[in-house]
Amino acid sequence: MTIVEKLRGGVTTTSAAESQAMAAELAAVLPPDTVLALHGNLGAGKTTFVQGLARGLGIDGAVTSPTFNIFTLHRGGGRVLAHLDAYRLENEGQIEDLMLEDFLVSPWWLAVEWPEKIAGWIPPGAWHLDLGIAGDGRHTIRLR
Repeated sequence: MTIVEKLRGGVTTTSAAESQAMAAELAAVLPPDTVLALHGNLGAGKTTFVQGLARGLGIDGAVTSPTFNIFTLHRGGGRVLAHLDAYRLENEGQIEDLMLEDFLVSPWWLAVEWPEKIAGWIPPGAWHLDLGIAGDGRHTIRLR
């Protein structure tokens, strides 16, 4: 079973490391120039997932939530991972002000936390993941 098939069926992880491993495995099959919309409540593991995604793309360095910066760029191995946290955005027009397109040089991947805040801006071909808290340190990940 491929990682995409696993995630489409939904998986439950028991640790941050396991969630990151799933993300790293997904990174290996994500096409370049892809938007990944990460849906989930606070504490659902969105930033943890992006940490694994970065590792899977061969990008080293710390990946933290860009809540106060709105977005951060991570580069490595000739790749760009943009990490956008839309939680504090009030409208989609604020996305244009960020000029993200200027930073997305192919091959790039864009991980968006709180994509529902900017739903009209998310492209039709985006990959959507639902992340959740299952209790007892477990988290769920499902690809729509």
